This record gives sequence, C-alpha cells and structure tokens, in this order.
Amino acid sequence: MDAIRHALSITGSMTWEITWALILGFALSAVVQAVVRKSTIIRLLGDHRPRTLAVASALGAASSSCSYAAVALARSLFRKGADFTSAMAFEIASTNLVIELGVILALLMGWQFTAAEFVGGPIMIVVLALLFRFFLRDRLLSTARAQAERGVPGSMEGHAAMDMSVPGDGPFTRRLLSPAGFTATSHVFVMEWAAIIRDLVIGLLIAGAIAAWVPDSFWHAFFFAGHPLASKLWGPLIGPLVAMLSFVCSIGNVPLAVVLWQGGISFGGVVAFIFADLIILPILNIYRKYYGARMAAFLLATSYAAMVAAGYLVEFVFGGLGLIPDQRDAKIPMEGISWNYTSCLNIAFLLLAATLLVRFLRTGGLAMLRMMGGAPQAAHRGHDRRDHDHRDHDHQDHDA
Repeated sequence: MDAIRHALSITGSMTWEITWALILGFALSAVVQAVVRKSTIIRLLGDHRPRTLAVASALGAASSSCSYAAVALARSLFRKGADFTSAMAFEIASTNLVIELGVILALLMGWQFTAAEFVGGPIMIVVLALLFRFFLRDRLLSTARAQAERGVPGSMEGHAAMDMSVPGDGPFTRRLLSPAGFTATSHVFVMEWAAIIRDLVIGLLIAGAIAAWVPDSFWHAFFFAGHPLASKLWGPLIGPLVAMLSFVCSIGNVPLAVVLWQGGISFGGVVAFIFADLIILPILNIYRKYYGARMAAFLLATSYAAMVAAGYLVEFVFGGLGLIPDQRDAKIPMEGISWNYTSCLNIAFLLLAATLLVRFLRTGGLAMLRMMGGAPQAAHRGHDRRDHDHRDHDHQDHDA
C-alpha cells in the first residue's frame, strides 16, 4: 500500500503541475477551431507542394487533437479531397506541434524540450514528405484510397466528423465574441478534453508507477547512460519503440518522457519518443482499418524513420549549440499541492474551464458528446442539430 500511495502521490503532483497549461492550450485551440471551418482546411490541402505542407502544419498545430481524433480527421480530409501527404502533415502537427504540449514540456522538463518540439516537428514532416515522394507508389496510394472510401470505423469517428465552427460569415473577432462563438468554443473545448482524458490519465498513472517502482539503475543500463556516444546513437532508435509498447499517445506520453529523461535516455531519444504517439499499436491497427495492411506497414516504416531522423538532427543541433540541459537537474514533481504561482494559475484556469463546461451543458453538449466516438453520419446529424441550437440560443440571447 505504501508503494501504491507513493506512485499515486507522484501522479497527483504531476497532474497539479500541468493542469493550468492543459486548460490554456485547449482553450486557445478551441478559439481557433470555433472560427476555422474544415471545408477551408480541405480546400487548402489539395497538393503536397512545400507551401501546402507548411499550411497543413500550421492548420494542424492550430487544430490540436488527441492522436485518435487526429488520425480519424486526417482520413476524413483525405476522403474529401485533401492530398495524402498533406493530410499526414496535418495529422502530425495536430498532435506534436500544439501549444499545450510545448507548455507542458517547458513546465516538466525545461524550455529546451519545447524548442526541440518546434524544431523537430517540422524536420519530421519534411523527412516524411521526402520519403513519401521517393517511395509512395501510385498503386499503394490508390489501394489506400479505396480502403479509406469504405469508411471502416476506427476511433473518435464522430469527433473527427464534427465541424463545430461558427456558421455564417463575418470578421474573426465578431464571430468569436458572438453568443454562437462562445457556444462553439465551449463545445470544442469539452470535446477535446473528452478525447484526451483517457490517454492523459493512463500516461500519468504509468509515469507515476514507473517513477516510484522502477529503479534508476535499470534505465541507466537500458539507455547506456554511462556511455555518451552509445547513448546518443541508441536513444532515437529505442525511444519510438518504448512509446509503441506503452500504448500512451498524445500529451499522455509527456509524464513518461520525464521519467525516461531522468533515467538516462538521450535528448534526441526523448524527442523521438514524444513524436511516436502516432505509431503506438492501437493506432497502427486503426491505420490498417483505414488504409489497409500494406499502407499501415508503410506508415510505420516511414514514420519511424522520420522520428529517428528528427531525434538525431535535434541531438546534433542542440548539442552543437550547448542547449541540452543536464540530466542531473531533472526532477519529477513530488511536492504535491502548495500555495504558489501554480496554484493561482490552476484556480484561475479551472474557473475558466468551469465557465466553458456550464455553457457546454446548457447548449446541448451532452447529446453531441455521446456521439463523439460514433459513426461520421451520426456526427453530421448532431452537427445539424447544433447549428439549429446555435440559432435558437442566438435569438434567446438577442431577446434577453
């Protein structure tokens, strides 16, 4: 029981440390998604030129999602006309180039890891695009498109199909500050939390258990911590494999990354580990359903190569610039709740989250939430009802 309490106390300390950052990140993402329509995204991703890939990455970073929802949304974009390479760039950016991930990395590991995220993410996208250009054959792509058109369900299908942006035209600020904008923001915010909460809780529990129960000596030996060159070569190769077997994706793998970094994995290995949220075993199975077994294997091989390459390049660049922090300074949060700036920020942002949750519940959000993991067709029907609810609430607020 003492061991379990120790693991849970570490989990609780990590959770308290990152709560405000998660709320901030998802709130900013909800603001963007409330005014940017998915039809606009599809129109901008029609090819895989460098400019289009840059646009796809920017839109993906603004449309943060859990890994399952990002994979489902990428297939939805592909089926509706988006280029496959651009859809994959959007998918990577929507999980690995998002604000909340950067803030949490800075809080738990240091600003250097946040910088590595925003440097390594574009490197990974460029490497993946080059691998697609040289090795992705038209026949394989045609087979994948045929399989995608079958619409085999994977996970978070309803969430991916919902377009919760504000209907109508008008300037960004006016649409956002309207009653419909408030409603749309609240719906996106709560839906994103509902999508991520399982992985986040699992990741925090796994990280707490490993930090409490696995001795540092094991990780030091596993990552060749006493051999600097071997560690730098081994880290980016093994990091994605550890992520695949951990079954934890998206932001949920950051707490485990803290444990691995303290245990001796290289800086590049941490980067490759964090980027591997899109090749964990459950998502590889979803790729198989979406695009067929051959494309799933192709995505595994090319994504793994891109993650390893990004890890090596980040290690080389940051090491050359002297920006890699000392592993001996790494600390896993264990102090629990105390009255400091983190507590003040958590209280403020929890009040913001409560406000958005109340709006969500008062505007038909629960009915949409029940359809989030369902079929795309059901989600579209829910979206139609939401538009009707928006108009009703707009009239009510206007009358008031």
